Amino acid sequence: MNIIITIAVTALVVLYAGLFKAKKALLPLTLVGLLVALGFTLCAWNNPTTYFGMMQMDNFALAFSAISIIGTFFIFLLTQRYFTEGSDNVAEYFTLILFALSGMIIMVSYQNLSMLFIGLEIMSVSLYILAGIRKLNFASNEASLKYFLMGAFSTGFLLFGITLIYGATGSFDIDVINKYLVEHNTVSTLFYPGVILIMIGLCFKVGAAPFHFWTPDVYEGAPSLITAFMSTVVKTAGFAAFLRLFSNAFEPLHDFWTPVLTCIVVITLFIGNITALYQKNFKRMLAYSSISHAGYLLFSLVVLTPNSANNVLVYAAAYTFASIIAFAVLIMVKQKTGGDTFDSFNGLGKKNPLVAFALTVAMLSLAGIPLTAGFMGKYLMFMNVMDNYQVVLVVIAIVNALVGFYYYFRVIVAMYFKEGEEISLEAPSQYKIVLVLAVIVTLLIGVYPSLILNLI
Repeated sequence: MNIIITIAVTALVVLYAGLFKAKKALLPLTLVGLLVALGFTLCAWNNPTTYFGMMQMDNFALAFSAISIIGTFFIFLLTQRYFTEGSDNVAEYFTLILFALSGMIIMVSYQNLSMLFIGLEIMSVSLYILAGIRKLNFASNEASLKYFLMGAFSTGFLLFGITLIYGATGSFDIDVINKYLVEHNTVSTLFYPGVILIMIGLCFKVGAAPFHFWTPDVYEGAPSLITAFMSTVVKTAGFAAFLRLFSNAFEPLHDFWTPVLTCIVVITLFIGNITALYQKNFKRMLAYSSISHAGYLLFSLVVLTPNSANNVLVYAAAYTFASIIAFAVLIMVKQKTGGDTFDSFNGLGKKNPLVAFALTVAMLSLAGIPLTAGFMGKYLMFMNVMDNYQVVLVVIAIVNALVGFYYYFRVIVAMYFKEGEEISLEAPSQYKIVLVLAVIVTLLIGVYPSLILNLI
């Protein structure tokens, strides 16, 4: 609970600092608040606490909270000269991101389904505003409207599903729901559609196909830094919430919902990877790439094992840090060239070797090349599914991974083998810190996955 209170108080302090025009204090206040929240996270390790039966801060919640806080910390480091160019109200950006983060902490630690809904809505409402916060930008306005409409639609599915689960079990508590399934040979007919509706609602939130319609347009139209936040930290929290519910509460009905989820996984992999092949816009390619990674992450639910949570943590960490690198470089390139197509990266290897190397590591990790965190993430997910001898699903995943090589390597080819305009691309100091740290983490997890593999 101290984690949520710290983040919420930091958000309010930053907002009041903005009212008094203390712009230079905004980032330091925010970073200090996040570090304090991370400290509370570490102090609570191996000391699970339940708050009034509504939230449970166990190692699962703390691990994903730590990843979310660190990812948000990196995102804030990328705000150097970013928000000030488009708005004088920088404090509002910072505050909304922090409120969204507090909603995510609730999402990964809920014990009661009502808290899942509250956390999801705190996060979503903040993101609706952040996606359209550039009021004079038509693409940003369109992104916000689409995100709001599709988000409200998916929330309806989620709430209807929760209502049916409550009608069948008489409780919102996930342990009581699990106990009901274990003790009753005949489950209420309300329960089955409830599970499917909740699955649909959560698939909307994490951008899994065929519920992905909002993802490409929203990711492309929102400010790049907000897109980075949505595609990394938000997605990680969404999958943690997904896994917590289906592994803890709905596991006894695994045989019922697995075929549906398997179909969603296959569709997500094909749509994400094949559509990404045809993209000329780097940002839109990352959007479809995030859809394909949602498919790989869902492997942890297709076959539930004691290692599923750890596997998701490794994959989420790998994807988060690689994507932050990609978006950081995209922001720098777009500020210098005004474009975000693949051609905008031509010759980057000569203009700035450090930035080009960092982006290369990120693309290799996203593609799943050995010695990177992305490889370990994919390997663990494939082994997770192979525990149940799901050979066909693994073959489909490997074929899609090979397809992913092509569009990730397009960026590397553009940077090192194509000539670009003679533009000086200097990385600000905070960007260099983010790139270096993210590259180190990506390579460390790739070589020594045991650093975080057995945390949960």
